[in-house]
This record gives sequence, C-alpha cells and structure tokens, in this order.
Amino acid sequence: MLKQIRTYQPIGRRPLARQLNMTERVLRKEVDALHDLDLIDIDKKGISISQTGIEVLDELSPFMTTLDRRSGLALKLQRQYNLQGCHIIRGDADEDPELQQELSQLMAEEFQKMIFDNAIISVAGGSTMANVSQYLKPAEENLLFVSARGGLGEEVGNQANSIASRLAKATGGEHRVLYAPDSVGDSVYESLKDEPSIKEITELNRRSDYVMHGIGEAFMMARRRNVEAAALSQLEADCAVGETFGYYFNAEGDIVRKVKTIGIQLEDLASKKAIFAVAGGSSKKEAVRAYMKMAPKNTILFIDEAIGEFLLKND
Repeated sequence: MLKQIRTYQPIGRRPLARQLNMTERVLRKEVDALHDLDLIDIDKKGISISQTGIEVLDELSPFMTTLDRRSGLALKLQRQYNLQGCHIIRGDADEDPELQQELSQLMAEEFQKMIFDNAIISVAGGSTMANVSQYLKPAEENLLFVSARGGLGEEVGNQANSIASRLAKATGGEHRVLYAPDSVGDSVYESLKDEPSIKEITELNRRSDYVMHGIGEAFMMARRRNVEAAALSQLEADCAVGETFGYYFNAEGDIVRKVKTIGIQLEDLASKKAIFAVAGGSSKKEAVRAYMKMAPKNTILFIDEAIGEFLLKND
C-alpha cells in the first residue's frame, strides 16, 4: 500500500482502493492504521506518504523485492532457454510504473554480488538502466564502466554515457564515455572508428567482463532514433519485433536490419562472464521472446511476470 501511495500521491481513497483491488471499507481500516503509525499524511488533496513512511519503505524494499520474485517461474525459464540466470518480479510494468524501479533494483542487487576487482562493465542506455545506480552501493573493488553505445536522440539521462557516469559514481568506480552518435553513415563510420578515443572505447567494450542492457520493442526504438519513414515501413514489412545494440530482429530471432553503430556488437557478447538483460511490461513480451532465440547462454534475464508467463506459454 505504501508503494502505491508513493507512486500515485496524492491519491484519494477510492482510486487507491481500485489500484489495490480492495474494498473501500477494508482500505479505510488500513489507511487509519498507517496514519496512526505516522507512515502517511492525509489532507484535502488526498493521501501521501510521510517522511517516516519513505524511510520505512526504503528499509523494507530489498526484502519486498525478494518476496515478490517468482522463483518457480524463473527457474523454469532458465532451464527452458538454457540461461545463466533468470529473475522475475510480480506484475506487469506497463500497468504499474513502480515495477520498473524494482527491475532496476533487482539488477543492481544481482550485479553487485558478481563484481570483482578491476572488472570492466559495458553499459547501454534506456529508462530502466537509468535507475540502476540508485540501488548500487559503494564497492571495495575497482570498477570501470564503459558506454556500450553512442548517443541516441533521446533524453540525456537515459543515454549510455550518462548512465555509465552515474553507475561509476554510485560504486566509487571510474567510467569512460563514447563521444560519438549511435547511428552513422558508412563514410562517417570509417573515419570515426580510427579515432584514438573511439578505438580505446571499442577495445574496452570488446574485452569487458559484463554487459548491462535493455531489450527494446522494435518500433518504439526506431521512433526514439527518428528513423525515416521508408525504414519504418521496411521494418514493418520485415515483421520486426525487437531491438538491441542497433540490431532489429523478427519473432524468430533473425536479424532484419542492422544500424551501423559505434559501440558494442552482438558478436562481442558470447565472450562475457555475464550479460544482464532487462525488460519490463507486456508490450515487450514479443521482443523478449525473440531475443531469447538469439541470447547467448551467459545471459541473466530480468523481467516481470507478464513477460515470464508469456514466454512459458509461447516458446
């Protein structure tokens, strides 16, 4: 209840009851109890979480995430797709924005268990990736975070360069950024790839130990890149469903379009110690299913229940 209040505050009793699938009579008792404990504030605007409530929720959050994981379903999918690991949270992130935060937290927790001194981590962009740094703790190990992609035409905070910087700050590590556009033409690509700073990042991405990235829905990613109408039409004709690292793929996991990018390539993934791949929301279920057909065995998948159930029934 505190999580829902925090997400939608200030919120009235009736809409809160709908969010929680609870009767107003039962909700009223719970709200009164939370108010008596000074965990929420109530005024004319509605119900809001108090500072005490925020502190309590933050302290409980790691345990709540653990309780929410669908371990049985995750184990089935791990075996089904021969993955290194699979972690699932309850719900559908398209319906509950709070779940994107939980996916970010879950990825941060699992990543922090696996780090070692002088590890190199390639980091892609995306909204879920952008939240991971909030849940990382300072590390004793020396870590280097490297931008896996150039800049997309999107919000700066969701770009790989910004995320690599924040991950490094959260852990006390270092970072290297990629000063290049994400998508370039042939002539620009040939000139950029020989630049010393670009060559350094390319080499770091090639020999990095871990990769952290999101799995995107094809047309959402194409729009983020301002892909021209003709290319969009071709993606539609080719039945593209997903995208990662500039590769667009269809439901069978076949590459239907490759954007020439400065950064990590799909062929670089197989040599990594682990690949942390994340996606949330039923709108990405087809993209994740397709990605699973091409995912290396060293993939650790982070998804929500909506995607997990779809994968189990539609392999």
